[in-house]
Amino acid sequence: MRILSRAGLWSARNGLFCLVLNAFCGGAWAADLLAWREAQAMPDLVEHMEVWLDRHTDLPRRAVAPEIRLTSTATVARLAPMRAASDASHTRGLYDPDSETIWLVRPWNAKNPYDVSVLLHELVHHRQAVHGHWYCPGAQELPAYRAQQAWLNALGLEPDVNWVAVVLESGCTTRDIHPE
Repeated sequence: MRILSRAGLWSARNGLFCLVLNAFCGGAWAADLLAWREAQAMPDLVEHMEVWLDRHTDLPRRAVAPEIRLTSTATVARLAPMRAASDASHTRGLYDPDSETIWLVRPWNAKNPYDVSVLLHELVHHRQAVHGHWYCPGAQELPAYRAQQAWLNALGLEPDVNWVAVVLESGCTTRDIHPE
């Protein structure tokens, strides 16, 4: 018996999902849902994600797209030391509202739906930067993770998210709580 690697299982699952989509949902809908995979360059992929956000969120699109850069975990630690200290091994992306730049942590692959969902998450932050009032930066996380989850769920996938941590961060509560 041959045991598939993690990548092999992911590919097999994706292929099966595509077949099911085509069989039960019609080819046009499935093709629309998977159109992001055909993007030839980052601007094309960003446009696919922006269209999805236009259709599935109330956040208006910004006139200027963010700059997208691939980087290392060390750069993210330098850009956001508090965030990196709390979850350095899990940080896959970061949005810098001052420079309007999305930093995606390598290795990052435009054909991997989990990596693309990180881009989608950061695009939500780009839209949030000029829309709405946020009591703290963490308050923006829950809507961004919900959009990321909805996109992955549409593909038949589940995000690997610690929802308790996201809800706590979104609550803007003081972190130094000690019962005495």
